Amino acid sequence: MTDASPPSRPVTLITGASGGIGAALARRLAPTHDLVLGGRGGAALDALCAELGATPLRLDLTRPETFAAALGSLGRVTHVVHNAGVVELGAVEAQTHEVWTHTLTVNTVAPAELTRLLLPSVRRERGTVVFVNSGAGLTANPGWASYAASKHALKALADALRGEEAGHGVRVSSVYPGRTATEMQRKVRAQEGAAYDPAAFIDPETVAATIAFVLDAPRDAVLTDVTVRPGPGQ
Repeated sequence: MTDASPPSRPVTLITGASGGIGAALARRLAPTHDLVLGGRGGAALDALCAELGATPLRLDLTRPETFAAALGSLGRVTHVVHNAGVVELGAVEAQTHEVWTHTLTVNTVAPAELTRLLLPSVRRERGTVVFVNSGAGLTANPGWASYAASKHALKALADALRGEEAGHGVRVSSVYPGRTATEMQRKVRAQEGAAYDPAAFIDPETVAATIAFVLDAPRDAVLTDVTVRPGPGQ
């Protein structure tokens, strides 16, 4: 009688992993997933990788043309979580094409290119691609045009990819968190001229738990769109 080989742990790549939702998700998944943590590098990413035994992946999301070289040493990738993003508030009349180009490159073009390069591996693994979107990906408010446009485009990317990859066994999900207690939210509140109180917003670990549930959901279902809003006690 031959002993069956134990199933391989999924390999999950998370962008924007050095803090906020990304770091919370990495810590939640570490007991059951092998992790590749993407970021710009630096002490925070190095410390998290050392803590979790994860593989660091240094990516400059403003330069998608460099991704192929950066990914060259990676092996298996089962799941991809596109969590990194940037935001710069401002009225349409005030924001230059540099702001628009930077925002759309980081928030939309980079996830599209990273997905394209990783699809062969994700297909082999019958994995899941998760796009961490935003409420701004569903509704565009004044002062949020460039960010909302990038997130509406990210939803379109996810929706098209879902249809294209269903035949390959790849699941595609969009998660739409409300305002979450992260450094990005601190920046947004400063741009709005308002105080930042983390207790007023969703805990990053709550969003991380939602993403983990999407990744680990039984294979007979795909959670296509998941909206996360503050609970009634907030």
